[in-house]
Amino acid sequence: MKTLNTLKASNIRKTWFLLLFFFGFILAVGYILSVIFNSPAIMAASGFFSIFSSVGSYWFSDKIAISMTGAKPVTRATHSELYAMVDSLAIAAGLPTPKVYMIEDAAMNAFATGRNPENGVIAFTTGIVQALDKEELRGVAAHEVSHILNRDMLIGTIAVVLASAMAMVGRMTRSGMGGEMTRIGNNRGGNPIRAVIAIGLLVLAPLLATLLRLAISRKREYLADASGAMLTGNPEGLASALEKIGGSPKTLSRASEMTAHLFISNPFRGTKVTNFLSTHPPMEKRVALLRDADTDPASGV
Repeated sequence: MKTLNTLKASNIRKTWFLLLFFFGFILAVGYILSVIFNSPAIMAASGFFSIFSSVGSYWFSDKIAISMTGAKPVTRATHSELYAMVDSLAIAAGLPTPKVYMIEDAAMNAFATGRNPENGVIAFTTGIVQALDKEELRGVAAHEVSHILNRDMLIGTIAVVLASAMAMVGRMTRSGMGGEMTRIGNNRGGNPIRAVIAIGLLVLAPLLATLLRLAISRKREYLADASGAMLTGNPEGLASALEKIGGSPKTLSRASEMTAHLFISNPFRGTKVTNFLSTHPPMEKRVALLRDADTDPASGV
């Protein structure tokens, strides 16, 4: 039987494998297109612009997420039990206590953000705080603390950087293809094979880049589930919480594609998408993995 330790180790390995594959894939596409169009600028410019924009998003990730979700800070005085819960989990994980925010929304959800543990933020909806019992809410809080512990914002930013680079490569290639197609049409030395290869890469590369980015997001959710269960020593608390969250029909009123991957559950609950096109793994599978795994007494607190 799988233990939470083995699940965590497996998810870490798979995430880094996907990132390395992602990085190598985009470098290969950039190199091929640079050769096809005899333009090293395709690789250089795409890397520069994507990194510049993504690092900015990473640096201000907490402010962006808070602003877009309408989250408001809470204090120890107004939410003493919730704050004490987050505080104890952060201490157990060896982290500074994250700032705690509340989203006035009946939907059951929560998210963590922040570029590093010193700038960590955890936000809960009023709906999730009211609907879950203490052990379930503790499981959710541990899941979010685990995102901060596992540096998931850094991993997510790397994925965004690579996906942005792929988008930039596509835009530059489409620009270069205009001249290539003109030469083919005018029979002035254009290469049809080169154009076909470029078109194929333009269609398939962004699709694969998107699928890989979503796969990385799903692996980080599995990892946070396993880490959170290890942190509390009570997988059932998080499993029960996920069941309730998954069974709730309410959607987040201020859901956004830019912040959807941050939440413990897909905020677009009414959207019907296949698993490989989702930022989150199936809730049923997450619950089953938590209930099938044994807690390793030597690994948790």
